[in-house]
Amino acid sequence: MLELSEINKKNICIMGFMGSGKSIIGKDLSKNLNLNFYDTDKEIELKTKKKISEIFKEEGELYFRDIEEKICIEILTNDNCVISLGGGSIISKNIRKIIKKNSFSIYLQVTLNNLQKRLKFSRTRPLLNNNSNKSEIMKKLLKDRQQYYKKADLIINNNGNKFQTLKQIKSQLNIYAS
Repeated sequence: MLELSEINKKNICIMGFMGSGKSIIGKDLSKNLNLNFYDTDKEIELKTKKKISEIFKEEGELYFRDIEEKICIEILTNDNCVISLGGGSIISKNIRKIIKKNSFSIYLQVTLNNLQKRLKFSRTRPLLNNNSNKSEIMKKLLKDRQQYYKKADLIINNNGNKFQTLKQIKSQLNIYAS
């Protein structure tokens, strides 16, 4: 299995669009690899003692992105862990720099159609809530972010079930380790 120090990386980070399965896959991967797990969205909520939707509603997206950047950068300096990043964190140039330096990055790629199905009834996504045209918003956000997601060390399709995805990731990590 991949020894992070062998490739001069401190951690593994999972990135992708909201609803791509970052938290579920990240948590399971960390158990499989016997590494600590961090979900940056959960860490933001713990540190601010507020739900992300509350932060968006009360303070706005720019304020949230500032907090997100600080907390993500702090977490991305940790060793021997799997980190699931918030879907929009990748828009930060500073976060991207730290990922490139410290992390073996994995992009969970999911088709827009599957993302729409997964997020259809979600009420916890501030960028989608209160918008009548979720589909157009998702399409635009995905288009804007994809250029950054595609720079990941490993791109894995996560349109199927999580067991297939985890098997694929572990197989690819073994290739990197050899």
